[in-house]
Amino acid sequence: MSEALRILVVDDEAPARSRLRDLLQDCAAELPLEVAGEAANGAETIAWLNGHPADVVLLDIRMPGMDGLEAARHIQRFPAPPAVIFVTAFDQHAVDAFEVNAIDYLLKPVRRERLLVALRKAQTMSEGQAEALRYVLPRSLRHVSVFQHGRIHLIPLEDILYLRAELKYVTVRTAEKEFLLEESLNRLEEEFAGHFVRIHRNCLVARGAVAGFEKTDDDNHGGWAVVLKATAERLPVSRRQQAVIKEFTHR
Repeated sequence: MSEALRILVVDDEAPARSRLRDLLQDCAAELPLEVAGEAANGAETIAWLNGHPADVVLLDIRMPGMDGLEAARHIQRFPAPPAVIFVTAFDQHAVDAFEVNAIDYLLKPVRRERLLVALRKAQTMSEGQAEALRYVLPRSLRHVSVFQHGRIHLIPLEDILYLRAELKYVTVRTAEKEFLLEESLNRLEEEFAGHFVRIHRNCLVARGAVAGFEKTDDDNHGGWAVVLKATAERLPVSRRQQAVIKEFTHR
């Protein structure tokens, strides 16, 4: 981290951001810091971080569009993600789930003393703590995030046609582009349960992208392929996964 903590303030309400800025100014007498920027929702947060360095993100949870929980997950795709401190109006019982070493939270209205404690904790946040954040946050994501060409790309879930494992990467295919994601296909299947269907040990297809199935001459791959709605590409269905054909044709 830099000598002065670079802080991004995220809240959909301008008065709340203003109050946090005032509190941070009060904290600056005891802890070197600077308000590096502001954002009003999760998507703006990722866009800002794509172009600016930050050490800490003060992140509201309930925001329209992409909320703070999903934004926090995507932030972890950065090679050196900033520390995330949640800011929430939830009561004590609701935030118990976030009480792990990886993160901190502030209850609204935020108190200066409590903010100082959270910022000092953020100063000592390790890579291991940042990794832990990926595993404690809820899995209600509406985007897949990919770090590519020095920035985070947010891919809306509804735009994805399929996910295909190749070596240590997963190809994320939309109608227009392909992205490479360093992630386990099994983990993605679990994370987005219900949205994708497995057609092969190395491929998940979006249920909404399936136009139908057709017979092929490739008996080595089971003799069936998925027909996609948005591309002429055909994807083989393995023998082990051919129950999926009945699932789609008998519903």
